[in-house]
Amino acid sequence: MGLNPQQLAAVTHFETPLLVLAGAGSGKTGVITRKIAWLIENKAYLPSSIVAVTFTNKASNEMRTRLKKQLNPKQMRGLTIATFHRLGMDILHKDGVAIGLRKGFTILDQSDSLSALRELLREGNSAIEERVLQTMISHWKNQFVSPEQALSTAAEDVERVAALLYANYNKLLQACNSVDFDDLIGLPVKLLQEHPEIRDKWRGQIRHLLVDEYQDTNAAQYELVRLLVDKFGAFTAVGDDDQSIYSWRGARPENLMALKDDYPNLRVIKLEQNYRSSQRILRCANAVISHNPHVFEKRLWSDLGIGDPLRISVCKHTLDEAEWVSAEILTRHFQKGTRWGDFAVLYRSNFQSRPFEQALREKQIPYTISGGSSFFDKAEIKDMLAYLKLMINPDDDTAFLRCINTPRREIGPTTLAKLGQHARNRNTSLFAACHDMALETELSGRALHRLQRFANWLTLAADNAERGDTMAVVRGVFDDIDYADWIEKQHDSPPKAQRALDNINELFAWIQRLLSDDEHKDQPLSAVVRSLCLHDMLARQNDETDDNQVQMMTLHAAKGLEYPHVFMVGMEENLLPHRNSVEQDSLEEERRLAYVGMTRARHTLTFTRSRARQQFGETSACDGSRFLDDLPPEDVVIMGELDTTSAEQSRAAGKDALKGLMDMLAGD
Repeated sequence: MGLNPQQLAAVTHFETPLLVLAGAGSGKTGVITRKIAWLIENKAYLPSSIVAVTFTNKASNEMRTRLKKQLNPKQMRGLTIATFHRLGMDILHKDGVAIGLRKGFTILDQSDSLSALRELLREGNSAIEERVLQTMISHWKNQFVSPEQALSTAAEDVERVAALLYANYNKLLQACNSVDFDDLIGLPVKLLQEHPEIRDKWRGQIRHLLVDEYQDTNAAQYELVRLLVDKFGAFTAVGDDDQSIYSWRGARPENLMALKDDYPNLRVIKLEQNYRSSQRILRCANAVISHNPHVFEKRLWSDLGIGDPLRISVCKHTLDEAEWVSAEILTRHFQKGTRWGDFAVLYRSNFQSRPFEQALREKQIPYTISGGSSFFDKAEIKDMLAYLKLMINPDDDTAFLRCINTPRREIGPTTLAKLGQHARNRNTSLFAACHDMALETELSGRALHRLQRFANWLTLAADNAERGDTMAVVRGVFDDIDYADWIEKQHDSPPKAQRALDNINELFAWIQRLLSDDEHKDQPLSAVVRSLCLHDMLARQNDETDDNQVQMMTLHAAKGLEYPHVFMVGMEENLLPHRNSVEQDSLEEERRLAYVGMTRARHTLTFTRSRARQQFGETSACDGSRFLDDLPPEDVVIMGELDTTSAEQSRAAGKDALKGLMDMLAGD
């Protein structure tokens, strides 16, 4: 596909900072990849001097796939396409020693972080729910609020508890030579701020920085970009203020506006031609988002044709709504041959999915829900990763506690309590305390022997992993602890045990690929384990599925995706917009959320709502979403407003389609 004039201007501008305001479906990924190729081929930039930063593994993989079609392998060598967190991890890996990180540091995922906080809370006997405190600490880290600052501004007891916990949590991370997900941004910022020579080194290495989805950056990510390119440096920020829907994760759409102040020579280019949706869909999306204030005005347009009118189906109640949508999907599938995977059902909150699941199951329509359980949530995967984490970082107390009795080694809680007390008194990790000669004053006999035997065995395994065949050592750990026997004892049926063993084999195959591919070739086990942990954390934020099934997901999860046929369900006041936003009179992000959902649709867009909805055992009347009132009447068809004939006819058509299929199969 050729570039339109605005896309070409964005690709070829490189001497000063550039903001590309890229509307939904305007080809922003193509612009970023074409620009990287243009800088290498036309301006002789070394691939190693270009860094492209995204928010998800999926986005970075898509960029890499496209670039492989434009550049030869030599031109790709040294090019960095990474998520913010992977870039931060690389910075810490290369220069983290300057702020006290030792080689082989490990990354705590959200679950490990929560376990660490829970352990600290247990010592302090706090009754506050630890997830609340975890969220507060994460927010402080992303806003550069230190534990001391958090404590000095604490106005309520929960804030004071969180601030004290924050300080102890940071000390624990430092003692364990670990970082959490937020630290992968915050610590590189601290490093670059406090060490000008390291900052200058990185600035010298990066000739052009490209940042995707800039409207989703938080304060920490914005500061990291600012530190990596000085105010006269060359970078390209690509974003859309109308698609900023992650304020609850710290995203600040005002970061787009701040670029004008921080970079006086900033150029702004707007991409307004949409290559995804029909004219009617875009007209309606523009009408909804026009009610938000804008610093940068833009209006999406398309030359893909006028398209079908948008539909609004008004249903009796929630079950009727789900029944109607499933019947519509079934009818289109059998009458027009539409793939199941071409349909998406989008909703504001996860609880809305239940009646749709039931209706789809009853009609035997395959579906998938974005945000299912992670591969890394499986107990057997967490167990094996804990062993690998402990091998590369013996100071990781969280991994130690998971490994020490998995499988059981007859090391009881009394023994672990004494070991923990000794480690705290000596200001060392649990693993190091096992080797401490003075531990004999606390423990003796079989308890001491079992701890020392475990520690000596793991030390030998870690040493072998660094010196010899890493994969052989990894498999050797599995065999040494007789984990297959442990798996069989943990499951109540052979098939379940076998599935767990299959998962372990999948993990081992993944490690083998990482050890042998170009990106990780000849790297030690520590780099591979960090890669796995980071992949897990990013995958949790962005579930990736593309099977031939109806896609069900929240509007937040739908960002960045597109489908031929979209159903936006539950278009009611207090759902979209959400009740909290209505009560707080903060509707801008809710309107952006509706806009994001609408611009996922390529060919047809259908809204549904219920006249009555049951929640918490009570049925109450529902008003249609105010966003429906913004739609141009000439582009919309309303179904079921005055009676239910249309909805009933649609359901009858669905039943007829299914009966026709059954008759056809019977005839064969």
